[in-house]
Amino acid sequence: MASLLLPVIYLAFISLGLPDSLLGSAWPSMVGQLEANLSWAGIVSMLISACTIVSSLLSERLNRKLGTGGVTAASVLLTAVALFGFSTCTRFWQLCLWALPYGFGAGSVDAALNAYVSLHYESRHMSWLHCMWGIGASTGPVIMGWALAGGSWQNGYRIISLLQFGLTVILLLSLPLWKRPGKTLEGEDFTPEHRSLPQLLRLPGVVQVLVCFFCYCALESTAGMWAASYCTLTRGIDANTAASWASTFYIGITVGRAICGFLTMKLSDQNMIRLGQALIALGIVLILLPAGQNVLFAGLITVGLGCAPVYPCIIHETPANFGRALSLAMTGVQMAFAYIGSCLMPPIFGLLAQYVSPALYPWYLGVLLILMVIMAESLHRRTRAKRESVLAGE
Repeated sequence: MASLLLPVIYLAFISLGLPDSLLGSAWPSMVGQLEANLSWAGIVSMLISACTIVSSLLSERLNRKLGTGGVTAASVLLTAVALFGFSTCTRFWQLCLWALPYGFGAGSVDAALNAYVSLHYESRHMSWLHCMWGIGASTGPVIMGWALAGGSWQNGYRIISLLQFGLTVILLLSLPLWKRPGKTLEGEDFTPEHRSLPQLLRLPGVVQVLVCFFCYCALESTAGMWAASYCTLTRGIDANTAASWASTFYIGITVGRAICGFLTMKLSDQNMIRLGQALIALGIVLILLPAGQNVLFAGLITVGLGCAPVYPCIIHETPANFGRALSLAMTGVQMAFAYIGSCLMPPIFGLLAQYVSPALYPWYLGVLLILMVIMAESLHRRTRAKRESVLAGE
């Protein structure tokens, strides 16, 4: 069962990434046709993020009612419908309306799949699955490029939509393979617990892990979004070169996650997180050094490589930190805080870059990293102390 289901989950993670970079790729061509301003893409992005946060918080309830397979199939179908709706838009307000179902679909499937994999599969699969997301995110702009070459951004959205509809069919056919929450693939029974957000916040380590997710996604999204601007405005690199260098950050994440899948066979999740944080710190130092373009280029790649293990390994250790029974509830809340970080912090840096200096880029990343490291170490101390007290009581 596990071996048959795993390829389906891989496909689902690719589908999560496919639409994520479409708006940025197509927006310059969409602006004129939709009679929009260039800056209005941020409105669409914020609407998607807001709905994604809400659906992440609701994912645990949906999971208990529909099961992970049902949530995944329904969410991918909702995303497919929304993407097809994007392809029919002729006005900006229509794009905003279709952004709502897209966001609701994206959040619940992300949380559901991450919770399922953390419960039922080894850490290496979590790294490889997030590598699949990177492949999807890299493929989406390629498909949109083919569509734009033919003169129509609408066709790009239609192609991705059809791929999502096809995946929905595969997911529906795979429903008998999915285990309902409450039983692992090894047959171990457990009872999923529902807790409200205030109740979860009172548990040891919850505040720390939520701040970790917030800081990590804030760091990753800021690093990727503002890398080109830093290279051009602060380091004097031409715009075309800077754009290509910024893409190497995402290549570093994708390749790094493929490598991390093998490293997790030897290293624990906690040590993988520390390794990633150390690489991020090294990358930031390389970016700060006034040592020429090659060192800057190496710094961007190193930050990307360092980001690779952090996110999947923090997710995968959720059952170990908080117990299997709370994994579904905790994963949804963790995803919500991750989206809040990626939604809020890049625009805040944009204000700093505009009104202070874009040279703050590595320092901004450094502050986020330091806070993440402090919270991660505190998390592991608290959860380790909790497990030791439970064992002592036994």
